[in-house]
Amino acid sequence: MLLTMGTTGRLHEARRRAGLSQTELARRAGTSQATISAYESGRKQPSVATLSRLLAAAGARLTVEHGRPPVVLPSPHEHARAARTLSQVLSLAASLPVRHERGLRYPSLSPAARRAA
Repeated sequence: MLLTMGTTGRLHEARRRAGLSQTELARRAGTSQATISAYESGRKQPSVATLSRLLAAAGARLTVEHGRPPVVLPSPHEHARAARTLSQVLSLAASLPVRHERGLRYPSLSPAARRAA
């Protein structure tokens, strides 16, 4: 699971709000001050379970929010390929013979079908 903004900022903020030093948080969470420092500086990334444990030691909770899936923007190469394909489709459509009818053609309805409509 990818942890976003957050991981470093949220851990630091939870520790600060609890009025804890890195050493005190490490003692409460059963880890070292160097590990807390590495997490807060972004040099290391805690697992979800570890982050949850660290936040709990600071009196905070880890929550998961469900949101919309991320928007994936196409690359310039994908845009160019789609543009070429569209251009080819439009050229093909323009080259096809067209025969316009003056009236709409539709199947005749039986007398029973006309009464039901």
